Amino acid sequence: MKLIDGKKISTQIKEELSQEVLKLKQDFPNGPGLAVILVGDDPASQVYVRNKQRSCQQIGIRSIEHKLPAQTSEEDLLQLVKDLNNDKNVDGILVQLPLPKHIDEDKVIESIEPTKDVDGFHPTNVGKMMIGQETFLPCTPYGIQELLRYSNIETSGKHVVVVGRSNIVGKPIAMMMVQKGTTANATVTITHSRTADLTAECQRADILIAAIGMPKFIKGNMVKDGVVVIDVGINRIKDCSTKTGTRLVGDVDFEEVSQKASAITPVPGGVGPMTIAMLMVNTISSFKRRNNLK
Repeated sequence: MKLIDGKKISTQIKEELSQEVLKLKQDFPNGPGLAVILVGDDPASQVYVRNKQRSCQQIGIRSIEHKLPAQTSEEDLLQLVKDLNNDKNVDGILVQLPLPKHIDEDKVIESIEPTKDVDGFHPTNVGKMMIGQETFLPCTPYGIQELLRYSNIETSGKHVVVVGRSNIVGKPIAMMMVQKGTTANATVTITHSRTADLTAECQRADILIAAIGMPKFIKGNMVKDGVVVIDVGINRIKDCSTKTGTRLVGDVDFEEVSQKASAITPVPGGVGPMTIAMLMVNTISSFKRRNNLK
């Protein structure tokens, strides 16, 4: 069984990106700039934002932070996004989700200029992805594809089963895997909570992508021997043996499924680090497009 080490692969990608940024700064001293907006004090969001800022620092990308109180109005947030859209020194805009309940997430995402939507969530970019045009790919699905590519896992002609249908992971990874191209050309089945016989569908997978948001949901009896498993889930469960009394687990029961898998991602250290690495890739791509560089 091969462990697909997302931490190691993302480190390699970030090292390559830092060399690229060094070269870019020879002609463009300012270099790429990423604006991150955090509204409120959600603990998980704060951790994500901190990790993104750290990655920017490592690579040499300017990180422009906007930390707003939870009571910030939708109008004020939309105005900030508009200002960043018009700021020539900003190449990417990321609004950390979830937002407070009084703010319409869809409206905020749609207010981001598509050419600065490095999260790949704007309907324009989602549409381009759907029809196979060049665009910003959403970071987690993009990270999954890169994990498969760096691990030399063949996808062409393989049966990929996606468990979960979110707009952030499930739907986009299904669309990306079915496209013509490298690390794609797969036959894809999307499953979810209403799938009639979920176990039977999962057992057909050559590559199983679990993104259902339920701890240890995928059990050993749900997969066939030799399956490649990508576990997108990040769930915090109680564990009295740890200092904090909790630990992180995925959507896959690692102990059971790893006995049958030919390759599997761990949690943590699998898909998570790749999501941030792909955000950095998208930010640099935006900078190059905006400066008419190849």
